Amino acid sequence: MKTAGIICEYNPFHTGHSAHIGKTRSLLGGDCAIVCAMSGNFVQRGDFAVFNKHARARAAVLCGADLVVEIPSPYSTLSAEGFASAGVYILDSLGVCSFLSFGSESGDIGLLEEAAAAIESEEAKSYLKEWLGKGLPYASAQQRAADAVMGKRSGIFRHPNNLLATEYIKALNKASCVMRPVTVLRTGGIHDGGSGFSASALRKMLLVGESPWVFMPDEAAAVCKDEIAEGRGPVSMKMAELAILSRLRALKEAEDIQGASEGLDRRFIRYAASEPTIDLILSKTKTKRYVMSRLRRMLICACLGITAEVTEQPPPYIRVLAMNSRGMELLKQARKKTRLPVITKPASVHKLPEHAVRMFEIEATATDLYTLAYPDENKRAGGSEWRQTPFVAT
Repeated sequence: MKTAGIICEYNPFHTGHSAHIGKTRSLLGGDCAIVCAMSGNFVQRGDFAVFNKHARARAAVLCGADLVVEIPSPYSTLSAEGFASAGVYILDSLGVCSFLSFGSESGDIGLLEEAAAAIESEEAKSYLKEWLGKGLPYASAQQRAADAVMGKRSGIFRHPNNLLATEYIKALNKASCVMRPVTVLRTGGIHDGGSGFSASALRKMLLVGESPWVFMPDEAAAVCKDEIAEGRGPVSMKMAELAILSRLRALKEAEDIQGASEGLDRRFIRYAASEPTIDLILSKTKTKRYVMSRLRRMLICACLGITAEVTEQPPPYIRVLAMNSRGMELLKQARKKTRLPVITKPASVHKLPEHAVRMFEIEATATDLYTLAYPDENKRAGGSEWRQTPFVAT
């Protein structure tokens, strides 16, 4: 039986995600098992996930995934390159995945591999350094480097899923792992697999009280409805604004915070200490060089005490969030092959090395902040990270 890994956020899970899983099985064989490495309660765009990680993992398993493991918050709040590298490392370390499947606007794995190699060339790195030195944002500098190296074929970098696909391929190459890349052609809306709506659009609908259920598989919609009924969603950063502002005003410096550099830390500290809203802190900190998603990630890392040093080492464990019967069998295989400790019971963390314990404690802090954004104040109790065990579909 073949096994494919998918690096994802499922924020929220929609029909495009279901199509990706289905098309992956069509490419690799109908009995292909699917293992997802999914971001936790904080996502790569620098925001709170619209529903908590356990609910999103449950939806994924009910809609076709076999096993869902977590990308810890310090890594899910990295740049696209860091996020991809962490996801690849976790899936490779599990020891059961032979393929990495991802969507792309191109649908051409050969062209994506060519693009990944081109942007990693010394020539491209030289151009990238030059344009960054002129104050361009990283994405713009990379596009100009690609234009110089690839000519007209550099247009592949102008599409967001192609861009992320090249990061996955780069991460696979650097890790020298056994997983081979496969890509599924994406159609429909941006960041979407064919549903006609993006995950971003669905989040906006949820946060204003609209019902996006027609764009979601029935099982995923049912999970989201349950979370709403239980007062645990939908969630946004704005809903925890006072808690965030309180943490930021307690900061004395930010030079070690993940994502802060080149004077950005000083600007951030100045406005975090004085401005009355998150939006004003971000807008006043922003410069032409830095995109808003980077600033949002930095803000979350500042709140959680995530320093650059924390992610100098790769993820130290694999946390299981959800699985079905086939996922349980995969987990049994993985325990014989994995290079990392596999966590199903949080209490077992105390037996792990110091770095792993520290990482889990950061995750517990992240979850405690996340739950403060729940609509129902009675569901905001702390310490849930130490009590939650994986969902098992029967």
